[in-house]
Amino acid sequence: MQPEPAAEAADTSMSPEEFRRLGHRVVDWIADYRARVAAMPVQTQTRPGDVLSALPAAAPEHPEGFDAVLRDLDTVLLPALSHWQHPRFFAYFPSNGDLASVLGDFLSTGLGALGLSWQTAPALTELEQRATEWLAQLCGLSPAWRGVLQDTASTCSFLAMVCARERASGHGAAHAGMQHGGAPLVVYTSCEAHSSIEKAALLAGFGREHVRKVAVDAARAMDAAALAAAMRADAAAGLRPCAVVATTGTTATTAMDPITACAEAADAHGAWLHVDAAMAGSAMLLPECRPLWHGVERADSIVVNPHKWLGAAFDCSVFWVRDDELLVRALSTNPSYLRTEADGRVRNYRDWSIALGRRFRALKLWSLLRTHGAERLRTRLRRDLANARWLAAQVEATPPWRLLAPTPLQTVVLRHEPPGLAGDELDRHTLAWLARVHATGAAWLTPTQLDGRWAVRASIGALATERADVAALWRLLQDAAH
Repeated sequence: MQPEPAAEAADTSMSPEEFRRLGHRVVDWIADYRARVAAMPVQTQTRPGDVLSALPAAAPEHPEGFDAVLRDLDTVLLPALSHWQHPRFFAYFPSNGDLASVLGDFLSTGLGALGLSWQTAPALTELEQRATEWLAQLCGLSPAWRGVLQDTASTCSFLAMVCARERASGHGAAHAGMQHGGAPLVVYTSCEAHSSIEKAALLAGFGREHVRKVAVDAARAMDAAALAAAMRADAAAGLRPCAVVATTGTTATTAMDPITACAEAADAHGAWLHVDAAMAGSAMLLPECRPLWHGVERADSIVVNPHKWLGAAFDCSVFWVRDDELLVRALSTNPSYLRTEADGRVRNYRDWSIALGRRFRALKLWSLLRTHGAERLRTRLRRDLANARWLAAQVEATPPWRLLAPTPLQTVVLRHEPPGLAGDELDRHTLAWLARVHATGAAWLTPTQLDGRWAVRASIGALATERADVAALWRLLQDAAH
């Protein structure tokens, strides 16, 4: 019998030397982009379908080389991007990608480590443990918290809802699930909480009719008396208050829900308390900001997104929990092919998350913290707070401009209210002058509705944003409104 011929060698991967050469070009490209981004329009004017029509409809049959990727980047993709790292980016919340963190993310991808268990990547697991401990310390949290990195706050809030459900149902997921026949479980949050909270409750099986959106007070924070009343009413009606979500820094106005009062209402019914501090949590590196989440040690779980204001490259969201054993019991699976002799002595983060496989996310957070140190990060955060206070003061001192909400952090909510304009006419005026701002390409802000009427948010906190950029924004707003 003739032996089979050896398989022909196939050159199907990039060599380390070619990677070295092209990698230098990629780093140069990123550095050049960051150096020139301030000269670009902040928001792209690309129309739907423009990118699709410029890209080939089918994959190439033969190699085109990485040069083709860079050509596409320059000619098709970059012109169709809005620039989140632009110094005049004032939309949504900051999503900063500090270049030190970018390098950490680059290293993570280059290593290609996959954290299926501690054994598959011990450094991945233990660096994540230490990095989340560091951030907890920097935020003034006690050692009682156990942290894990997730992709986004949406995932973290979903995990909080799962933990709340499992504690209230006696780990019902291991038995009959939400079909156990007990009294329906109810979730409570502010009517100004992020939409991901409602989505998390729905995905966790609570049902939309069992999500209570509690009214807010004059500062647009959750009304603690209304929360307590809603929980008492549901309990009297035979329902089971299960979870309270308090927001530290709402999306529309960065309002601060009263965590201590929320904790008291939750404790009265044995409900889980989750604190959504996705954006504002970064401010807790500043001791002077920690009163804004007073009572946080009474919570059961917390989410903070270092990939927002702090500067870690997206995606990097920290979920802290007190009862990590409950989290693991709710999420763990233990098939034979994943068992190792180290189990029981280590953290297997697959049991702290939805996904089995884990990226080496901790490297980008670690790179940010090691490179800059806490004091440099605090200096930048304080710069942004000062710039927001400056803009708020200009608005208050310049009628008919109006400041519509307190400015506890870096988001200023404002409206131009000419005499005689109200209702729908005022709404049209607001959206019209905002459109004129965007048409210049010189700044990007986002609108929001407060009490059913349109307002405009200026969210200050991009890495490159200085006082001169905020002053230029203020001049632009006045020109556009008049």
